[in-house]
Formats: sequence, structure tokens, C-alpha cells
Amino acid sequence: MSDAAVSPAVDEDEAALATPFVKCLVRLIRAQESYGSWEGKSDAELLADLIVTRKRRRAIPVIGDPDPDVLWRLDMFYTAVGLAIEERSGLVTPPMIEMKTVRPSGPCFSRSGSSSLCRDIHRFGFETFRKLAEAGTKLVDDATAAIEAYPGVAPA
Repeated sequence: MSDAAVSPAVDEDEAALATPFVKCLVRLIRAQESYGSWEGKSDAELLADLIVTRKRRRAIPVIGDPDPDVLWRLDMFYTAVGLAIEERSGLVTPPMIEMKTVRPSGPCFSRSGSSSLCRDIHRFGFETFRKLAEAGTKLVDDATAAIEAYPGVAPA
């Protein structure tokens, strides 16, 4: 009976790990490794740090500076979005992210809606592999739709 209770979640994870976006993300992460220490790891193990459950998120302070590992994962996620867009459209789409320290009086906190991103960047992650796959796929789908809608603008 316990196998039946675990099976839907496992199937959901396997389906998420098989999506084109997650496959692209895994390829990118594996390409970053040069010492062979990740060779025996499964895709789920490589992506485990991108999964931040509610319990884990609550354990992280609300305000804090992101450590280099979090910034690396954020960079890998958005670089994978760019690579997946390139695979679909043939257009090179590098991510344009600039990370810098934000002071409480800085412009990030005065703009509506952006303070959450700045405040929570050190808590970057997704609840499940499915949500990771959905978030990346949505970004890729939206960008691809915009490229298709405006074919003359995209290559410019």
C-alpha cells in the first residue's frame, strides 16, 4: 500500500524530469562539472538544490544575502531558459541578469512588485520538480510565442 501512495509523486517527478526544459537544464549543469564528481548522480540528485519546499523556505530568514550557490543555481535556471529558447527558435538568447547588493533605500524597494524578488532571491527554488518544469517551460513558451508573433523584431 505504501508503494501506491508514493507512486503518483514518483511518476510526477519522472514526467517533470523528462520535459525538454528540465533535460536542457540538466545538460547545462552537467556541462559545468569538470572533475567527474557528478558522473554517478541522477538528474534528480543534480536538481535537488533547486527544490525548496515550504518547510525549507520557512527555515531560511526572510531577508538575507544570497550565497554563491544560490546565485549559481539562479544563473543555471535562466541560462537553461535561454538555451531552450535557442533550441526552439534558432535565435541566441542569453539571459540578462545583473546581481548587485540592494540597500533598503535603493530603487529596487521603491518599485512596485520588484521588492519581493530582491528580498527573496536567497530563497530561490521550486516546491517540486513539476513546478520547476512548469516555470521553465512557461518562460520558454512565452518567449517562443513572442518570437513567432514578431519574427522581424526577434533577430534584430
